[in-house]
Amino acid sequence: MKDYVTFLWRVARLSFQGGWKFYAWMALLSALALVGLNAWTQQFVEGLTTTGMTNQVSWGAYIANFTFLVGVAAAAVMLVIPAYVYKKEFMHEVVVFGELMAIAVIIMCLLFVVVDLGHPERFHHMIPPFGIFNWPLSILSWDVIVLNGYLLLNLHISGYLLYSRYLGRKPTKKFYIPFVFISIVWAVSIHTVTAFLYVGLAGRSYWHHPLVPSRFLASAFAAGPALLIVTFQAIRRVTRYWIGDEPIFTLRMIMTVAMIINVFLLGCELFTEFYSPTAHAAAARYLYFGLHGHDGLVPWIWTAMALDFIGLSLLISPWSRRIPGLNVACVVSFVGIWIEKGMGLIVPGFVPTPLGQVVEYVPSLNETLICLGIWAFGALLYTWMLRVAIPIMNGTFRAQATPATAGGTGAASIVQ
Repeated sequence: MKDYVTFLWRVARLSFQGGWKFYAWMALLSALALVGLNAWTQQFVEGLTTTGMTNQVSWGAYIANFTFLVGVAAAAVMLVIPAYVYKKEFMHEVVVFGELMAIAVIIMCLLFVVVDLGHPERFHHMIPPFGIFNWPLSILSWDVIVLNGYLLLNLHISGYLLYSRYLGRKPTKKFYIPFVFISIVWAVSIHTVTAFLYVGLAGRSYWHHPLVPSRFLASAFAAGPALLIVTFQAIRRVTRYWIGDEPIFTLRMIMTVAMIINVFLLGCELFTEFYSPTAHAAAARYLYFGLHGHDGLVPWIWTAMALDFIGLSLLISPWSRRIPGLNVACVVSFVGIWIEKGMGLIVPGFVPTPLGQVVEYVPSLNETLICLGIWAFGALLYTWMLRVAIPIMNGTFRAQATPATAGGTGAASIVQ
């Protein structure tokens, strides 16, 4: 217990140590997060009227970002499967970074849910035994379970592995291997259950089809590895921890397959909606071509489709076998999927309404600042976790037994 307290104390001290670039980066992210917090306090006082949402379009940028980030969090499993199922040893040195990213992203997801609530102080009603949880009938209750469960799984796995490495001990497999395999299934479940939230709304024809969960998973397993690849580039450029090309190009292969499936499913959806159009295709017509003179989302979705096809073309071309070309493909694909699963998925589900009314949605400035603040907070949290994890991984921050400790008494000394 004393070693653990010492570890936490040393981590707290390490969190505030770094060069001027580290301080500048953390200061920038902190400032943006505070700007978002200030915007949220204004929304808390004045209500959701500060957003662009209305009674007709009740989900906007908050739920769009939530949906996208759930997929990014699920993609951490793309590091776990090669490492623990296919026994790729070179993946073990980066698995922790994927787990830490999943933690930061899930916290961002929860924050987007909180800011979307009109009364966030009533959030406790979803927590048993304080409120009516309505499990297992409510899909929302399932979503609460899988998101928080996935957060706890990643906290345990990454925390245990880092602490064992800090102590210089070999991790005991029974303490983390079962949770690793549970996390593989759980990662699929968090995006599937989130998709069921939309599929189960029979009155929203744009979401009410069985391809939604499949498209969710395909796009998640493309956007998540794209972010990991870019992150690994940053880690090996600005830190003393070297990540080889093998994990990066393994993720490239996974991302390429996922993008092919994602684009194929997009084509299937377009064929279904437009080859034999029915009244239920009104939302799709609004999204892609406009409806009754309203075309606010048309530039968004065509930009997303262009970026998706450019990203896929780059990934299957020899150019992406080099790091610069791969980075371009990752950025293009990430942005394209963010638009497609954000504005291109959430808003059309509400336009037109079940009564045929067309009300367009545009995020307000205050809403945009809150989104920016949450993204900045997520980056801040992930940077802090990397600041602690990387010295542990490369061996510069560790506990080393003193002679007294070796004899069975005394305390561990910290070597950094």
